[in-house]
Parts: sequence; structure tokens; C-alpha cells
Amino acid sequence: MSSPEPTTAVGSAPQSEMPKAPNGKASALVPKLSDDAHVELANMLPTSPEDFDQDIMQMARVGDIQGIQRLYDSGKFDATCCDHEGITPLHWAAINNQYATCQFLLKAGVDVNKKGGESVATAAMWAAQRCHYYTVHLLLDNGADPLVTDVQGYNILHLATFEGNIFLLVLLLHQNISVDVPDNQGHTCLMWAAYKGYPACVDLFLRWGADVHLTDDTGFTALHWGLVKGSQACIQKLIEYGADRFAETQTGKTPAITAEEMKTERIWHKALKESGYKEDAMPLTLNFPMSAWLLKDKRAFMNKFFFLWPTLIMLVTFFIASHMVVYAGIPIALFAAYCFQWFAYQVMEYAPSDMRHIHKTPWLAGIFAGTLFWAGIRWLTVVLPATYSSYVFSNLVFAILASLCGYFYFCTMANEPGFVPKLGGLTEQKALINELLSLWKFDQQNFCVTCMVRQPLRSKHCKRCNRCVAKHDHHCPWVNNCVGVNNQRHFLLYLLCLEGGIIVFVNIVIGYFDIIREAGSEECNILSPELCKVVNSDPFTLVLAIWAALQLTWVTMLLFVQLLQIARAQTTYENMKGAHHGHGFGSKASEAITSALTTGTTTAAGAQIGPTGLGPDPALPPTHVPHGHHHQSCFAQWKKLLGVDTFVETAFSGMEGNRPRRNRNPFSAGCMQNCKDFWMDETPIFGSRENGDAYLGGERINYTMVYETPMLHRRGGINDGGGYQSVAGDDSV
Repeated sequence: MSSPEPTTAVGSAPQSEMPKAPNGKASALVPKLSDDAHVELANMLPTSPEDFDQDIMQMARVGDIQGIQRLYDSGKFDATCCDHEGITPLHWAAINNQYATCQFLLKAGVDVNKKGGESVATAAMWAAQRCHYYTVHLLLDNGADPLVTDVQGYNILHLATFEGNIFLLVLLLHQNISVDVPDNQGHTCLMWAAYKGYPACVDLFLRWGADVHLTDDTGFTALHWGLVKGSQACIQKLIEYGADRFAETQTGKTPAITAEEMKTERIWHKALKESGYKEDAMPLTLNFPMSAWLLKDKRAFMNKFFFLWPTLIMLVTFFIASHMVVYAGIPIALFAAYCFQWFAYQVMEYAPSDMRHIHKTPWLAGIFAGTLFWAGIRWLTVVLPATYSSYVFSNLVFAILASLCGYFYFCTMANEPGFVPKLGGLTEQKALINELLSLWKFDQQNFCVTCMVRQPLRSKHCKRCNRCVAKHDHHCPWVNNCVGVNNQRHFLLYLLCLEGGIIVFVNIVIGYFDIIREAGSEECNILSPELCKVVNSDPFTLVLAIWAALQLTWVTMLLFVQLLQIARAQTTYENMKGAHHGHGFGSKASEAITSALTTGTTTAAGAQIGPTGLGPDPALPPTHVPHGHHHQSCFAQWKKLLGVDTFVETAFSGMEGNRPRRNRNPFSAGCMQNCKDFWMDETPIFGSRENGDAYLGGERINYTMVYETPMLHRRGGINDGGGYQSVAGDDSV
């Protein structure tokens, strides 16, 4: 079977100038399955029971171990039997994912490396082309050679890359197969993954050390092949890992020329922009004095800039709004804030690729820090001197709350949320993979491909932190960190102090204006004389107090959600995803809100259980998910950032009536015990805690090492007896 030439867009280069395209499954010779090239059972059933009794290949297809045993015992067939194409029963058992049959045939002595079929491939290759990675692992454990090639020069890693199953690739890479092994035309697996448009596979190969500069027989690099397909995520990842943006093929084609011929220029330019380059692929540069020094450590500079810039914006905006007439001051103040933010967006063009969106920077954390800073300064320099004798207790309480709020805020922001420890090396990773395979748990519910660790109970991989977080609650942009098992108590104390501090501050400011309002002028344009006296007496403090009072909206909603979830022994992520035991714990409202909440995720979809019940359906590889860009309105984005969606879901979840017993939270030991577990933890509030340590049902556990649901409520309570299924997803709440 010859490989078809690639289809190119109108106006592209002639086929004679293009190398033979790595078009995956079309290029790989598919095993000849029957005369009609079908695999349906109906097309392979023999005409009579007698024929069926003699067809050992058919028995291997359907997993009839007893029938095969009878044929072996009768002497009609033995371990060396194969058809005229060299296909053995092991080939058919492997491609149909008949795991037990493969075990039987291997014990019977069938040659695991026997090549057969039109593709002249081994049984392990046949299984790999269908993504049956449990069967592939069985064959590899029984001596299958991962480096043997088929008639076209593809080894098992190439064939697995064509299908894009990330777990099969992880399994194979841990078999000491070189990630850069080429096929007969010099295509590496990285080139295939880029051409096929599998960003997760491209990322895996690059993290594994794939050489981004290698070329095939025609001089095409992986970047060229990515541009042929036009996957922005693949192209951007290659650029980030240092792909040559000006590499020329044997015919002198640069990536830009390839993009033009393949009609992928728009994607090419967008990937360049997201990676910090201009459309001509030259780096973006800041042309002002000291720019080189400032950007020497670009990430550190950007983090400091986006954290501190909102403080300056608030100062300018509050000053303008408070020192001009209201009908002019408010529009001008808003325009000034817009200009400052526009400047921040221009600076963002030079930020690292993972900081190209405002919510992926410390911007929102800077807004809170700036508010706390200016409120504290104004209170200390203006409000306190005027009210210390009249409001002694209130000022003392505010000083304590503001100090504690700042302390817990920076603890939440600076402390690790409870990262799951990574393994020491490839040996440990391989041992873990083998263990999960033996438990039938090598899937994305139990294994994180990015961190190469087993995902503990209630953990989640955070794309923003790029780590798995134990007992993950949510990624909070207001503290620029994940909230997890290690820092959730600090986060709650921060919210409590903030809520109380705002209320006390507003109360003191009201008393402050009651003291000084007589000094204010009664002349203004809109308000009554009494209100004019208040406004004119100290407009800056008034604007600042109003801004602080507005923070009560999101703080109150977030505090309500957190306290309720603590009483339920539930995390925000579980609440929004309905993830308890995979039983659809959430309501229909939760699903609708979650759909908006998780918009823009590039995390692979949940693994689908196949017909065997032993793992993901091979026909639905976990990494085959759309990577389109979802657009949210400004209102939807701010509703998400302010926690409105989470508040609505939590508030309405209690109105759903009694849930079936099997849908109840397996981690709840009752409201009183749940609160006691959280608040009565002896870990010092003003100190660090051991990573992952917490209480559950009154017992000390470590969430970085717990993989099964604890046996709670032994005295007639809830006990499903099953394992908790963590759910992959994204992002902040």
C-alpha cells in the first residue's frame, strides 16, 4: 500500500517540491483485516459452526480462550501457527484488545515479535495503532521489542504518535526508546505530532528532550510541519522551546514561506505574537533607556510591574475623582484609569507567553494590595489623628484586623498551596506507571502526564501553577496562587479579617466625617448643602471609603461560599464540577455555570471507559479534544473573577432536595466534625505546616499520599467503598 501524497491548499507549492508528508494513519500500513477491509464481527463470522471451530484467528478476535485451548490440545494448531501473511492469533487478540487471550497465547509460547500482515508489523504495533496501551504493556513485559520497525520504517512510538494517545506515549517513552528516533524519511515523533496537530504530544516530547532543530530528509523541521497543519498551540510550543524561526529547507523555504503556502499565516503570526515576537519573527524590544537592564529577568520584572501598577492607578484615579467637580471628575478619572490599563496591556506584549492575559498576572492581587495600602496610609495619616480620642476601640480593632489581613494575605500568596511532590527520576516514574497499570488505573483520573505523578485524592493539576495541588480548592487570581490544603486556613482568615476590617473602617470613616464635616463648603453643583459639606470636607477619603466598601460584595460572597463548603467538607472545585465519586454531584445549574467557568481550558477531556471496562476507550484517545478559542464577554469574565458563579451555585445547591444516598459527599463527617477538622487543626496559624497534612473525620491524613476514599462514618454512615475520582480541568474560581 503506497502512501498518498498530502493534500495542499490552493496556491501551495507543487507536490514535487514538498516532502512526503507524515500523514499518520494514512501513511502507516493498516493491517489487512479481511478481504473487505472490515473488522466488524458480522463480516468475519464463518458460515458454519464446524468452520468456526477450526478458525483459531476468529477465536483470537473474540477472545475464545477455551476454544483455542481445545485446538491446541487436539494438535491442530500450536504456538507457531500463522497464516500465509505471517499473522498469528496474537496479532488478532492484540488489535481487538483481548487482554486475557493475549496472556494465554504468550504463556503458550507464541512469538511476541513475529511480524505479519501487509504492514509487516508485530502484535504490539497492531495494538498500538488502536491505542490499547494495557495490551501493549503486557506485550512489552513479555519481550516485545519496541525498536523493531514495520515495512515503512515506523517503530511502535511512531505508530502511537499517529493516534495521539498521551498515555500510550508516556508508557513507551519509559521503555528507553529514543524520543528522536527517525523513520525512513527522517521524520521524528515530534514532527509527526506537530503535523497531526497534537499539542499535548508536542509538549510531552519537548519536555522529554526532543531536539526541536532536527530536520527530515527534505530539511523540514518540526516547526515547518506544524505550519503545514496549522495548530497554533503546537507552533507556539515549538517556538517557546527555541525552534529556529528562520530555518530553511533544502528548497530554501523558511517557516514564514511555508505558512504562506499552507495558508496558515494568521496562525503563524498569532503564535509569534503570543511568544513575544513580531510578525517578521524578530523579538519584540523596548526602545527606552535601561530597558535591557529592566528586562534582564523578564518574569521577575513583569510580576513586580503588574503587582505594583494598580497601586499607582488607584492613587491617580482617586485624586482626580476627589479634586474635580463630579460631572467632570468621574469621567476623567475613568479615562485616566483606562489609559493606565492600556499602558499595562502594551507592556504585556513583552511578557512571557504564560502572562499574556491580565488574569494570568498578579494584576488582581495588586488591586487588593493597593487598596489595603492606601486605606492603611489614609487611616494612619488622616483618619486616626482625628478620631483616636472618639473611637479608641474601633481604631484599635481596625489596626489589629488590618495587620492580620495583610499577614494572612501575604501568607496565602507566598506559601505553597500543597504541591504533590514529584518523583526523583525515570526509574521511579516507570515503577509508578507499572503499578498503576497493574491496578488498571493508568488514566488521567489517576495519573498526571505533566507532573508524572499519581494524582492523590481530591487533587488537581493547576495549569497556572503548573503543578498538582493536594486537596485543590481553586486558583485565586486575587492572591495570585492556588488555594489548597496548606494555605486554605490562611485564606479563610484573610477573608474574615478583610470583611471585618472593611466594616470597621467604614464605621470609623463615618465618624470621621461627622467630626470634620463642618469644615466643608456647602457649595457644589448637584448635591444638597449637607452632603456638599461632607464631600468637600475630605473628598479623597470619601472616594477611598466608597471603593473599600464596594469590596464587600465579592468578599462576602467568597466568604459565604468558603464557610459553607468547610461545613460540608467540600472544595470549590468539587462544588462546581460535581465531582464526588463521578456521580454528577452538581445540579443542572452547576453544569451551566461550570460550562462558563471553565471556558478556554486546554486540558484533555475526561477519559472514556471502553467496552472492556479496563480503561479509556481506544477509539477515543484522551488527548483528542478541540483546542478552539472560546470568547467570553467582559461581564462573564468579571462575574467569574468576583466569584458570582460559585456563590450562585453554592447558594442554590441546598435547594435541590435530598440527594440519593450514593451521591452524598464521601468526605463529610457531619457539619460539626467538618468544622472541627478545619478549624481545630493544631498546626500553628502563624507558622508553616507539613506539606499535605490535615484532618478528615477526626483522623490525621496527608492529602499528598491518600489515593482511596477514607472509611468514614463506620457506625452506619456513608461508605461507598470506592475510590475517589479526581477530575481534570481548569482554572480559577
